[in-house]
Amino acid sequence: MSFNVPSIDQRDRIVPINLRQSGPTPVEMLIDTRVRKSPYWALSMEHGCWRASIYNRMYHPRGYVRPEDGGMMVEYDSLVNDVTLWNVAVERQIRVQGPDAEAFVDRVITRDATKIPVMRARYVILCTEEGGILNDPVLLRVGQEEFWFSLSDSDLMLWLKGLNVGWQMDVDIAEIDVSPVQIQGPRSLDLMVDLVGEEIAQVPSYGLMRATIGGCEVVISQTGFSGEKGYEIYLQDATLHAETLWHAILEAGEKHRLRVVAPAHHRRIAAGILSWGQDMDAETLPFQVNLGYQVPRNKLSDYVGRSALEAARAAMEDGQPPFTMQLVGMKLAGRPIDDYAPDFWLISEQQHGEPVGYVTSPWYSPELGTNIAMGFVPLRSTALGTKLWVWLPDVYAETPGTPVAAEVVEMPFRPSENPNQRERLRVKGLDSAV
Repeated sequence: MSFNVPSIDQRDRIVPINLRQSGPTPVEMLIDTRVRKSPYWALSMEHGCWRASIYNRMYHPRGYVRPEDGGMMVEYDSLVNDVTLWNVAVERQIRVQGPDAEAFVDRVITRDATKIPVMRARYVILCTEEGGILNDPVLLRVGQEEFWFSLSDSDLMLWLKGLNVGWQMDVDIAEIDVSPVQIQGPRSLDLMVDLVGEEIAQVPSYGLMRATIGGCEVVISQTGFSGEKGYEIYLQDATLHAETLWHAILEAGEKHRLRVVAPAHHRRIAAGILSWGQDMDAETLPFQVNLGYQVPRNKLSDYVGRSALEAARAAMEDGQPPFTMQLVGMKLAGRPIDDYAPDFWLISEQQHGEPVGYVTSPWYSPELGTNIAMGFVPLRSTALGTKLWVWLPDVYAETPGTPVAAEVVEMPFRPSENPNQRERLRVKGLDSAV
């Protein structure tokens, strides 16, 4: 059968996901000035970065260890056993500052911004008027009248500025010269203590701390994209001080077996952490991707998308969900998936049936000894234990041209070493978001 024009039902979408199967299509990326280089770009090159993608219109390092030397699984080994440094400057920082900052932020996120203390962060979502997820940043409240949106992969600054053309609230909205790096892994606390002192050990999950590293002003959060113990260091005036911070971290990290690696999508999948653009986008409702807890019933103030989200929830409770596909976790057979998927691999309900869904984020889990994945399937196939079939490319298939067996399982696939706010709230259920 041909999968280049799949017959998967995407009537819910205005722009369907491109499900044509192209496989690996090696091309040479053109590096020019149309896409921004972060302040850490040259430093990543010095550490052997050999491939990159585009994220938030910036070049994003996506691999340091070459396949012939073990590839991404070598980087994974450092993450789960030691400590790693990630260049994540692509998480652009959009500052909302001014007398109306709290009211403005409260109007654009689904959660209650008034309940976020100063020097605390939250995982949040912003939605369109139709309820689609526009961005899922970490929101840092660094002052009474100052918030930073640490972005996932969509341009939030233009959206916020556009909204305020009509609202005319007393805020300044701008991208600022702050570039983060992530320190992730079981030895991350030991490294951070060496960098900024014992005080960092008292910073809670999603807590913030101001410090200096190598004389550079930084804000540190206990957050990350890995499911491991970890921190993010937000460097201020990053275009001036990137090298100073980077080298200070490397020097302190030497005794902790620090390795510079790419963001560990294999680990974030195991933790059930979503990736915007892969597992969701602006046409995805929170209820489709296990983010219902981000839509509180008891928020007093209005926000963009509230009417659509409440209508969607009411329809779901009446047994008439306004969507046909939902994200699930799956364990699947096949050879170990040890690299990024170039396509949304297709899912069938019978071994030789027509595709009805698609995989968004697959990888191999060494701890579980099996391939794991997230993917969209019809609502009728979302129950735990449901048997499915995934059409892996021949390099991973057990038999070329034949799908592998899969089963719907609970997410996260395995607990985070340091459960974050996102996991705790998800466990509490739909009404627990604040």
